[in-house]
Amino acid sequence: MKKTLFIAALTGLLFASCGDKTDPFAIGDGVVGHLNKEVKMKQIDSIFAQDSIIKLNPRNNGIGTQGEVEIYEKGGKKLMTISPNDEQDPESVITNIQIFDERYRTASGLNKASTFKDIKANYEIAGIENAINSVVVFIKNSNVYITIDKKELPENIRYNYSAKVETSQIPDEATFKYFMIGWDIDSDDDLE
Repeated sequence: MKKTLFIAALTGLLFASCGDKTDPFAIGDGVVGHLNKEVKMKQIDSIFAQDSIIKLNPRNNGIGTQGEVEIYEKGGKKLMTISPNDEQDPESVITNIQIFDERYRTASGLNKASTFKDIKANYEIAGIENAINSVVVFIKNSNVYITIDKKELPENIRYNYSAKVETSQIPDEATFKYFMIGWDIDSDDDLE
């Protein structure tokens, strides 16, 4: 009887743990795959143990992973670039992630290969910033923001760096130059 109960409990536990697996490519509120807002740079090595981690600014005598890193699958496909709050501190949390792999997507399907039409169809735009060579589109109630090259925009606003860019001025077929996730670090939060 005890053996049967033990096997039943173990089987239930296994099924429950299978249901808890997170999608390694899901982008959600404060989450990108296995990363979240509380992950510290020193944890990147263990989270991406099966992948290749390239330290962009390697430090001599550095303890653990610190500074900006690129993550590649073992097959060589670039997944993302991860930027910490403090380049010098392995205890620093992540503040920005640039996504390169199209498998990373939001619940609405937005990914690196999407177009501006996909943003308009599924999200409310919080704001658009005009930069020198691009415009940055911020999505309301989301950590995702998109950069669109000005080459994708009508010529009358391409060279006007002070113009206010409206949603209607960005073509539906405009593709993303950068697909980014930005996590603000609240000074009131103690993430340790």
